[in-house]
Amino acid sequence: MSLTRRNVLKLSSAALAAPMVLRATDALASSGSVKVLAWQDYIQPNIAEKFEADTGIKLELTTFGSNDEAESTIRANGGKGFDIVFPSITNAAGYLDDSGESFFAEVPAEVNVDAVIPSFLRDSAGLGGMHNGQQILLPFDWGTEGLTLNRGKLDISDADLSFGDLWRPEAKGGAAFRQKSAIMGTGLYLDAIGEVPSNRMLDVYKSEDDARRVWGAIAKWMIERKENFGAFWNNATEATAAFKDAGCVIGQTWDTTGLLLNRENSDFVYRAPKEGIITWLDSFGMLKQAENRDQAIAFMNFMLQPEVGGMFANNTGYNSAVAGAAAFASEEFKRQFNETYTPEVLGNMWWWQADTPFFAPIRNEIVEIITNA
Repeated sequence: MSLTRRNVLKLSSAALAAPMVLRATDALASSGSVKVLAWQDYIQPNIAEKFEADTGIKLELTTFGSNDEAESTIRANGGKGFDIVFPSITNAAGYLDDSGESFFAEVPAEVNVDAVIPSFLRDSAGLGGMHNGQQILLPFDWGTEGLTLNRGKLDISDADLSFGDLWRPEAKGGAAFRQKSAIMGTGLYLDAIGEVPSNRMLDVYKSEDDARRVWGAIAKWMIERKENFGAFWNNATEATAAFKDAGCVIGQTWDTTGLLLNRENSDFVYRAPKEGIITWLDSFGMLKQAENRDQAIAFMNFMLQPEVGGMFANNTGYNSAVAGAAAFASEEFKRQFNETYTPEVLGNMWWWQADTPFFAPIRNEIVEIITNA
């Protein structure tokens, strides 16, 4: 992938996108409401309050904790009920109707697309951002899945850290993970040691037979070591609770879990395993059946402001895809970014790929096998 974050936090003011004003198509966009379906930690009170104060538009926010939850919500409503949705860009195929058409509309011309870091926008096309030649989703933020560990109880150096450490004897009963992610992280480890060859897990996207071969072998290997299972998580709240309540000492988690825990207790660190840190790109787009189009455009443009991108990063620990947002991030955020995303880490990122038709159904079968082991 040509998408790189090597200089994301080094953007100078000269390189920042020009200041953006909200673009309303008519007076309606400074009143009324906008209905947004977003990840549960994305639109926190400081952002919601600023949006309403700056635009005069009421924000009607509904949150979700997983891509599956968001997709099922939109599909159950036939693509209606919301104006803006925040899917992971690789899950775009989950928002197609029975005829193969996307529930998302082409990004309106009034939206300030130029605010997105150009390389993110360019590479989003191959990850699900385009459908039938139209840009339907814009990159919004990016983050990673690596390892959170409590170094007060399990001290492993950055250079030695591996997805395989989830399964070491010292982590018995103390490993946390999301099953659908752990089969990828553990798979990268097993590929690296030659136990389950998978072309660095890209084979699971190649064919149904390959997906079953690779994931089946990984699941068997994990279940043979199920005494290490400490807690399963499916959202940010559950991931944090795995460490704070269930006493886990290591886990494959989203970056925000480890980074926010570190702000409370320096024993917790979030680091990249040597097999490559798993990287995702989230997006947002307008539904074709949006009832509040003008307000939705105003909301998208608001969220594409560098200042708001910096607020978002400070709130969540995730990284904004808006050019110039880094200038508004806190010193603590920048410190954690530089500690986690060294040049070596940024040069060894493993990207979630766009879902293939068989990918999710087979993965769900494997997840059930692991969960019920």
